[in-house]
Amino acid sequence: CETCSNEEAKYRCPRCMKYSCSLLCVKKHKLALSCNGVRDKTAFISVNEFTDLNLLSDYRFLEDVGRTADAAARHATMHSPTTKKLLYCLRNKARKCNIDLRTLPVGFTKRRENSTTFNCMEKKFYWHLKLIFPHCHAEYTLKGVPDDKTLADILKPYIDPVESDPVVCQRLRIYIMSPQSDVQILMKIENRKQNSVRYNELDASRSLLDNLKGKIIIEYPTLFVVLKTLKKDMVILGQDGSEPAENSDSESSSLSSVEEGEIRDSA
Repeated sequence: CETCSNEEAKYRCPRCMKYSCSLLCVKKHKLALSCNGVRDKTAFISVNEFTDLNLLSDYRFLEDVGRTADAAARHATMHSPTTKKLLYCLRNKARKCNIDLRTLPVGFTKRRENSTTFNCMEKKFYWHLKLIFPHCHAEYTLKGVPDDKTLADILKPYIDPVESDPVVCQRLRIYIMSPQSDVQILMKIENRKQNSVRYNELDASRSLLDNLKGKIIIEYPTLFVVLKTLKKDMVILGQDGSEPAENSDSESSSLSSVEEGEIRDSA
């Protein structure tokens, strides 16, 4: 027994693989190691240690995932007329602003996360927004961001030397130490092949709404904040010499409507 070191071990914890001799020692080891005793189904197992039992465990794990996804798809509230009406209104309002907003089917993570709303009184979107700082491997989720707020103001709590949060400032130090002219805000262009990923460069001095016009948005915008001197493999449309840059202000063509529950390739 790895807890009392006195008796012969009879049990082995599925979580941390510690040997115990009795229920008392099992409880002691859980308390000492903050172990919940539940096996980690996604723990790494090397090929040399992989057995038929591990294969069966993985198969059962996938079955559990399938049942969970199916249960989510069958949830009554997700298919209620009220939910469908709200999604239709949200896409319709976005279309009037020249934004092609597309929603994913029930069960997708982005569909579940999205908290974007439209205030009819103010005639304004309040966006669910994700900020990604790839050079620091940091992600932040913002909720209720008004569409008339400039990107510069949105980023102030993160990379502004004076107004940024102290904890965030420490994590994003490389951005704060760099000149503001070196900071770029990019958004991936949707519905492109995986081997042809391109990004649109956004204007930090303009509002979020102005930057989203003429773009395809799947559920909510995801902005990549990068440094020009460090970014790699992030080709901006119009700067790779093969394709012209998109001009969102000049696009006047009507955006196609999106049917409810239609699956779109977001790669």
